[in-house]
Amino acid sequence: MPEAKTLYERLGGVYAIAAVVDALIDRVMDDPRLNANPLVNEAHHQVPKAGFKYLVTEQVCAASGGPQHYTGRSMADSHAHLRITNAEWDAFIDDVKVTLASFNVPAAEQAELLAIIDTTYPEIVR
Repeated sequence: MPEAKTLYERLGGVYAIAAVVDALIDRVMDDPRLNANPLVNEAHHQVPKAGFKYLVTEQVCAASGGPQHYTGRSMADSHAHLRITNAEWDAFIDDVKVTLASFNVPAAEQAELLAIIDTTYPEIVR
């Protein structure tokens, strides 16, 4: 019996994940629902998109079973000062869902990735 593929493999590996993250970060950084929070808006304009995309790609790859290692700060450290609300979290999750759907990511993989993302909620929402 063949070995089950990891989520990383089912998502298409680093190149496919990087393409989705590229679109997601563009969407998130321009989302008026998120940028209504002045702390988030300021953070979105202080960080170069390319670096942010790199770190998120690392993080998704590592969390989904890929060989990459996340080298960024913890979610708690990188989000504590932003005072992210439940509504802003919901807007972010909506952006994730729209982006995954635009890349035709299958429902099972979307659900698995969203479950991983959901584990970061306590570290991000304050």
